[in-house]
Amino acid sequence: MKAKEEQLIRFISISESHEAFGLPAPQHPLISLVYFNRDNPFNTAMAPIYDVLSFYKITFITRNKGRLKYGRSYYDYDEGSMLFLAPNQLVGSTDYNSETYCYILLIHPDFLLGHPVATKIRQYGYFSYASNEALHLSESEREIILSVFKIMERELNSRVDEFSQEVVIAQLELMLSYVNRFYKRQFITRKTVNNDILQKTESLLDDYLNNQKTLRHGLPTVQYLSEQLHISPGYLSDLLRLLIGRNARQYIRSKLIEKAKEKLSLTDLTVSEIAYELGFEHPQSFSKMFRLRTGLSPLEFRGSFE
Repeated sequence: MKAKEEQLIRFISISESHEAFGLPAPQHPLISLVYFNRDNPFNTAMAPIYDVLSFYKITFITRNKGRLKYGRSYYDYDEGSMLFLAPNQLVGSTDYNSETYCYILLIHPDFLLGHPVATKIRQYGYFSYASNEALHLSESEREIILSVFKIMERELNSRVDEFSQEVVIAQLELMLSYVNRFYKRQFITRKTVNNDILQKTESLLDDYLNNQKTLRHGLPTVQYLSEQLHISPGYLSDLLRLLIGRNARQYIRSKLIEKAKEKLSLTDLTVSEIAYELGFEHPQSFSKMFRLRTGLSPLEFRGSFE
């Protein structure tokens, strides 16, 4: 039998998740909202170190004393912290204590079928953020989110009727819109930290392009940058979009164009040689990207300097 730290459990249904953690069966098979507190503590002993869920998970911490362990790391989840997970992501278990009060909302994708939110929820990048990129709410923001959770809680715990799903989905859409706004506020209020990330991103790309890492590793990727910065690709892209109006992929392409212009104007390298040095497998791909970005072919751009 594997040790607990080696176990990986996949939960297909919300009911399976409830059963595994010793909770009563959910009132609705496709959605569940549980509030954990001193009278209803989270059973950490039953939690696997890692699991994979086939549904969305939203955690809203309303009260916490001390740091919480998530997976194998500890993070400062304050009162009003929120975490978001999309289906099929690897989930690290959280060690809650008696001083941790939180809502955990589980939503199966089938619950959203036929509603616009089924598509919209996949567009919110924060469902792919890492656990150390939680949303930290201000007091007023916390009250807004809490009011939404309380409406959902009352609806899900009352008699289910033909309007229940519509009411819950309407509250879910409202909450996700607020979260999107609050994350943008968080990017702005943590300006010093975020500007530091921007500077490090630029330095990483400059080092990658100037030291010919492209010859060994190919084109720079969002995944490479996020790994070097120790943040998730989604968080990096959303942060750059807010700071400079471009996501991480667009920023990488702009740096490639800058370096291509430099080589076209200052060297005698052929277009194919420049494409190869920049990490492109095919010169045609480089030429196509260059024209899309500048309105000129590489040769037309070089010709403008003659």
